[in-house]
Order: sequence, then structure tokens, then C-alpha cells
Amino acid sequence: MRKKLLKNRSVRVKMTLMLIIIMTSVILLSVLINLTMLKTYYTVKEKKTIKESYYQIQKVFQKDTVRKNDVDEIAKTYNYRVLISDGSGTIVYSSEGEKSLMYKSLWNILNENLDKISNQIKKQGYAVMTNTNKSMGTSINLMGYLDGDYTVIISTPMESIQTSARLSGQFTMYVGLILIICGAVAMYLYSRQFTRPIEDMAKAANQMSHLDFDVKVPTGSDDELGRLGASINELSSKLEFTISELKTANNELQKDIEQKVQIDEMRKEFLSHVSHELKTPIALIQGYSEGLKDNILDDEESKEFYCDVIADEAKKMNRMVQKLLTLNQIEFGNNQVNMERFDITEMIRNMVESSKILVEKQGVKIIFDEPETHVWADEFMIEEVVNNYLSNARNHVTDDGIIKVSYCHHGNDVRIKVFNTGEHIPQEDIDKLWVKFYKVDKARTREYGGSGIGLSIVEATMKAHGKDYGVANVEGGVEFYFDVESADSESVQC
Repeated sequence: MRKKLLKNRSVRVKMTLMLIIIMTSVILLSVLINLTMLKTYYTVKEKKTIKESYYQIQKVFQKDTVRKNDVDEIAKTYNYRVLISDGSGTIVYSSEGEKSLMYKSLWNILNENLDKISNQIKKQGYAVMTNTNKSMGTSINLMGYLDGDYTVIISTPMESIQTSARLSGQFTMYVGLILIICGAVAMYLYSRQFTRPIEDMAKAANQMSHLDFDVKVPTGSDDELGRLGASINELSSKLEFTISELKTANNELQKDIEQKVQIDEMRKEFLSHVSHELKTPIALIQGYSEGLKDNILDDEESKEFYCDVIADEAKKMNRMVQKLLTLNQIEFGNNQVNMERFDITEMIRNMVESSKILVEKQGVKIIFDEPETHVWADEFMIEEVVNNYLSNARNHVTDDGIIKVSYCHHGNDVRIKVFNTGEHIPQEDIDKLWVKFYKVDKARTREYGGSGIGLSIVEATMKAHGKDYGVANVEGGVEFYFDVESADSESVQC
């Protein structure tokens, strides 16, 4: 029921209703406690007080001279009825006179309850009891012994206790009703201070839901609402930043999708190129092998030529496949770059010596005269780069020409340059050299068995190292270059 009542109410109304409910519950509980427990509490308290009055009267009778005024003062202080008799039953003191109604009633109470209280009197010298009498009503009575063989009876009516409990309950209820009305009005008016920030936060949240993050919540106070407003402002800023990042990520994702489509197209193109490149050697191998199988040749020399052609074409296919595997590993990150410090001069010198043997018949001169130089790079990957540059130079150098390998420092890097004499590369073809299977002179490429993959390996390797590479037409020929991080002090700058 309460949930249904509060469901469609504003915060101000909810707070007011909640306060009314709480205050009403507290007041009803207070009234219930007054009606059920207050009487008991007053009774226990009164019994304790009546014992205290007994102890005071007892002290009076312990003195050498007993004064009536001392007992009167005690009786008036506590507003108790007091009756004192000697051992013979003669009344020596009565707060209301010997012939009073109390005189008769108290003695009647004593006689009626003598058996019940005798054990208590024997143990502690007094007994406290609650009695109901027609003439006196309900009262709390104490009977005890005093020094000198005196008996004292102290009595107080319970009517005042009952009246006090009833009046207290009524007072609590009336005051509570006033407090409920005043509290409800005050809460409704004062709750505006709490609801205004909440309304501002709700407005800000609504604008944020429409992706408007310019709105800010006022944060004048340092309480929970102020901190909540500051948190909402911070959330707004973070959401704006996050959405900005998401938009950026979405754009990047769109680019990735486009790139994926492009890669798929490249894959199809790649397969087409591979099929085309393998088509000729496969056809040659198939044709010459069938010729051998059919025994169309009679002389051993022709058979040996056929076998050489088959072997040569198989080697070309094997080289192309190996290069494709190397390129694939580098491009897809399967071939991790292992940075190490090594002497690049020693590595290149060994490769140059191997190349000299291959170009001796052409009268080509290979020049390499560089000092010991250490670099940071993946030695095996850099060796492949140098090998591809040297292979490219050997295949395109003019007869009786020159191949020269040299160094220079390019910032913090060492730039390795491979020059060969020969024709310049057409300007429109320079940027395409690094594309897989691209060949400037297809006829000549077929002549030396090139696959158009070597320079693609160079590109992938240098990108994996994060270093520069390239080619330029220079005086007398063509110069390829790449950079590696220097591990020595700088020397000649480029």
C-alpha cells in the first residue's frame, strides 16, 4: 500500500509523507509505551522512593530524642501517609491523626496481609506491597520495624500514578499531532532545498541521454548532493570523452573494414599473380618431363638439356615459394624482430664475396670498403634485405659496370646504400617497385628468374623495424638504401 501511495508522487511529497508516517509511528509507539509500561515504571520507581523514606524515618528513630517535626518533614517531602505505633499498638504518630480514615484502613490492610508480609519483615525488617481497599483505593504500602520496638506503615495512593500515566499519554498524543502537522509543513517547504539539486541532476541526466554534455550541475554545497552533482559533471565529461573515443574507434573500425575488403582484393590479386607466375615454370616442367617420359629424344645431350630446364624451373619455383613464405611471416607478424647488436660490415663483406663469383663473367666490379660498424637490428632479417638489394643490383647492372655498397650516418641511424650502374627506373614505376609481383621489365625479369617479391620483403622488413628505405635514380645508375639503428658513434653524415 505504501509503495503504491508513493509510486507516482514527487520527491517533496514522498519526503513529507515519509516524515508523517515515521512521526506517526513514533508517537503511536510512545503512547502505547505510556499506556502499557509507564504505570509499571512509576510503580517500581515509587516503591524505591518509599523505601528511601523508610530509611530516613529509621534514622530519626536511631537518635536519642525523636521529634515529631522530623517525621512530619519526611512525610511532607515525599507526600506520603505515615503511621507509627509502639509495641503495645498505641499510635505514637499519624500524618492524618489517630481517628482518620487512614488510621483504620492501614490497620485493616496490616491485619489482612500480615501472613503474607511476615516472612519479608523477618528477612529485611520491612515489606512492600500493593493493596486495593474500598476506602483508600489502590495504594503502595510499606510496613517495617523501627528501633525501640516501633512499627511504621507508609502509604501512597496509586491513583496519582495512573493519572500521570494517562495524562502523559494524552499529552504525548496531542503534542505529537501538533508536531506531525508542523513537521509536515516544514518538511514540504524545506525539502525544496533538497529537491532543487535533484531536479537539476534529473535535467542534466535527460540532456546527457540526448548526448548533450554541455550542461553542468551546480555544486555549491559540500554534502552528499553536492558530491553527487560533482560526480555527474565528471561522468558527463568522461562520457563525452568516451563517446568521442568510440566515434574515433568507429571510424577506425570502418577503415579496418575497408582495409579488410582491400586485403581481400589483394589476396585475390595475389592468388592471381601466384597462379600466373607458376603457370610458365609448371608448363615447362610438365612439357619437358612428358618429353622425357615419351622418349622423344635419342641423344643424351638433349636429355640432359631437358633435365637442366626442369631443374632450373623447379629452383625458380622453390625460390619464389620461399620468398612468399618469408614475406607472409613478416607481414602478418609471425616473424618477430629480435633486436641485437652485430657487426654489419662483416655480414655484408661475406655477401659481397659471394656475389663477386656470380658476376665475374660479366666483368662487373663490386666495391665495398667500409670500416667495422655495429648496428642494432634483427641480423637475419637485415641479411635478407641486403641479399635482395645485391641480387637486384646483379640482375640490373650493366656489363663491365660497378656495384658499390657504402655507408653514411643519417641522424642516429646508419644508412646502407647499394648502387649499380645501369638504366634509370622510370619515374612512374619507382613507387610500384615494392608491390608484390610488380616488374618493370618483365622480359628481363623472366630471363634471370625474378619473381617480383624480393623488394616486397625489403619493404615488410623495414616496416617491422620502423626504419626508412627507398630507391633513387642517381648519376650513372640506380641506388637502393635502407636505415638501421647505429650502435657506434657517428661518423660521416649523409
